[in-house]
Amino acid sequence: METEGLEWLLVPVQQLVSWGAAGAMVFGGVVPYVPQYRDIRRTQNAEGFSTYVCLVLLVANILRILFWFGRRFESPLLWQSIIMIITMLLMLKLCTEVRVSNELNIKRRSFADSKDEEIKAPPKRSYSDFDLNYFWHWSKFTDYVQCVLTFTGVTGYITYLCLDSSLFVETLGFLAVFTEAMLGVPQLYRNYRNRSTEGMSVKMVLMWTSGDTFKTVYFILNQAPFQFSICGLLQVFVDIAILLQVYLYSSYPQKPMSHPVHPASAKAL
Repeated sequence: METEGLEWLLVPVQQLVSWGAAGAMVFGGVVPYVPQYRDIRRTQNAEGFSTYVCLVLLVANILRILFWFGRRFESPLLWQSIIMIITMLLMLKLCTEVRVSNELNIKRRSFADSKDEEIKAPPKRSYSDFDLNYFWHWSKFTDYVQCVLTFTGVTGYITYLCLDSSLFVETLGFLAVFTEAMLGVPQLYRNYRNRSTEGMSVKMVLMWTSGDTFKTVYFILNQAPFQFSICGLLQVFVDIAILLQVYLYSSYPQKPMSHPVHPASAKAL
């Protein structure tokens, strides 16, 4: 009787743990972007955030959703992609509005200093211009939406035609998670080039590492498609390598290499 009572108590506990883990998977990925969003909104300055973060994560999560149609995986992973896409679109909207507003303010200050006859608005850059020099640097949020919808439509149609090919489906899944796994590589390379991690938030890297570790363990325990586990492990290794750079460059300062300073990487927030 006691054994049955314990089993009766353990079942709800296991369900709660399972729901908690699923909730962490769905919303955990967007948590680091909440303070970033609030900070941009408060300071009206988006220079510290690269919109290429949004580009990479939009591509990765759209591909992951398409992969789901070819090979069904757990619904929390599917919802995670949907929530991430919504979050990245919100980040894009805010960053675009702030950037355009700041460009206009600069023009106004220049007008006040030079006392020109009229204020010239910043040149409008549109997705429909198909100018690669200004790709992902457009003047309106709707241009980003058009680009995302075009990418989704094209890749969705290709996926529909090739859905019966297991090779295509598995490759699609690998590209989806591999794209996301590579987010930390530009930061790793940037630290190596600068021989320093100055300006990089160590707390943020620790959040990446803990989140990626949890995500990878979740993939393995829930027997997610092998692409998820492999790329999750790769992501953890990249995070650990960045943390090692923090230790090495702080303990043994090195002379920076002579090269122009590059902007923050995609994953650098």
